[in-house]
Amino acid sequence: MNSRPMHQTATAPVAQGSPPMGGQVSTSSSFSNLRCRNANEDWMSALCPQLWDVPLHHLSIPGSHDTMTYCLNKKSPISHEESRLLQLLNKAFPCITHPVVLKWSVTQALDVTEQLDAGVRYLDLRIAHMLEGSEKNLHFVHMVYTTALVEDTLTEISEWLERHPREVVILACRNFEGLSEDLHEYLVACIKNIFGDMLCPRGELPTLRQLWSRGQQVIVSYEDESSLGRHCELWPGIPYWWGNTAKTEALIRYLETMKSCGRPGGLFVAGTNLTENLQYVLAHPSESLEKMTLPNLPRLSAWVREQHPGPGSRCTNVIAGDFVGADSFVGDVIALNQKLLWC
Repeated sequence: MNSRPMHQTATAPVAQGSPPMGGQVSTSSSFSNLRCRNANEDWMSALCPQLWDVPLHHLSIPGSHDTMTYCLNKKSPISHEESRLLQLLNKAFPCITHPVVLKWSVTQALDVTEQLDAGVRYLDLRIAHMLEGSEKNLHFVHMVYTTALVEDTLTEISEWLERHPREVVILACRNFEGLSEDLHEYLVACIKNIFGDMLCPRGELPTLRQLWSRGQQVIVSYEDESSLGRHCELWPGIPYWWGNTAKTEALIRYLETMKSCGRPGGLFVAGTNLTENLQYVLAHPSESLEKMTLPNLPRLSAWVREQHPGPGSRCTNVIAGDFVGADSFVGDVIALNQKLLWC
């Protein structure tokens, strides 16, 4: 695999406007407008040159939580790792249970290329092998399996990176439902074959300038210890701060508590995603994860705008969210990098 030549710095606008506090988010108009603008597709190369020498774990990086849920399959079985009660309910009342599970499983509306075009640079990839699937086909999963295959999606990401040679993505490979050691080896071989010289080997966290000089664009975190020991191209799993609550203020209190304990030493994620539980679902039978999330995005975006990247103990790094194209979230996270210039 050949190294690629360096390209001239692109000039793309970075931050998008923010909605007023308490404003409502219109799903249809927001997503369609995002597809037209793609204002942040080259935001890393458009950063001030002073930021090219800042390590990745001190930059502010937008991420998507459960990246691949836009293509959950209505015909796929419910994950075998879900509770026995849910499995029994789905077996007894599939026409009721399966649609309910689906609407509470979808966390993204934009496909992976649209997310990258929007400026997302951390992708949360939950990988699984379906018992009912073919021997080598790997899917993504969030309660239900996706139509998309892992190998096809990794190829799509690679092709996007070829078109954007100074953008860098972090692929968080996790979950690994149903993967044997042989399937882990197959998956890692796919990652190596697809990305080749784009992969940044494990070591000291680099800066953008260092990555560009080496033609590297991909950091793969991989939450399987035995695979890490065999492959230097894989990085350890990235800590994810998950509030596990349906209430916005409770989520913000959790994130502030985590910040008060001090940031991890390397890459880490502050998750701004709300999470339902069975009690909430039963109390809101006509809702979905999208309907629960969208009205809370202005408050969550306000919290995002208050954050500061950098090496400090209370600084943030990757900030991930649901329905990333529905408001100013991505632009708000990118704009935080300007605060590094004030120091």
